[in-house]
Amino acid sequence: METKDPLAEYRSKRNFSRTREPRGTASSQGLQQGAQPRFVIQKHKASTLHYDLRLEVDGVLKSWAVPKGPSTNPRDKRLAVPTEDHPIDYIDFEGTIPENEYGAGTVLVWDRGHYRNLKDKPIAQAIEEGQAEIWLEGEKVQGGYALVRTGTGNDVRWLLIKMKDEKADARRNPVSTEPASVITGHTIEQMETSTQEG
Repeated sequence: METKDPLAEYRSKRNFSRTREPRGTASSQGLQQGAQPRFVIQKHKASTLHYDLRLEVDGVLKSWAVPKGPSTNPRDKRLAVPTEDHPIDYIDFEGTIPENEYGAGTVLVWDRGHYRNLKDKPIAQAIEEGQAEIWLEGEKVQGGYALVRTGTGNDVRWLLIKMKDEKADARRNPVSTEPASVITGHTIEQMETSTQEG
């Protein structure tokens, strides 16, 4: 039986002769024993500024667009719109996607690190069932987060909610106070300027 390529939708939306985004392959090897799965939050200035949360799951990056970015305040319920699976090597992608290409605009790695699944079931199953709980160990964002699917049919939405734990902080707002890439230290505006000059 032929298995479906989990990256088919990702590749169908991109012209790799124009964009520097990785073509990627879905890894069937899984994680090395004892290795923790990784996550990335990419800041993406496309038609609208948003943040993309990506979790390493079964050889791909499960992805959600979070318009307002992650919050450290448990009272905030942030909309998270599921997007197509991305290849694992997208985890380090920074750069400008050309005009007229899907997702055109500048991307930077806003945060990255490892995560732990807090449920007593595989993370892929938890996502499929619409209720995942993870512990993020990032450079900017740490602690427990719930990804919860709400609604049905065309009204399906996901919410990203900070869990109440020692890393919760209603006074902190890393989205506005820590705008730069954790790789280069550059902001989106600096990256855009260097692209125009280059």
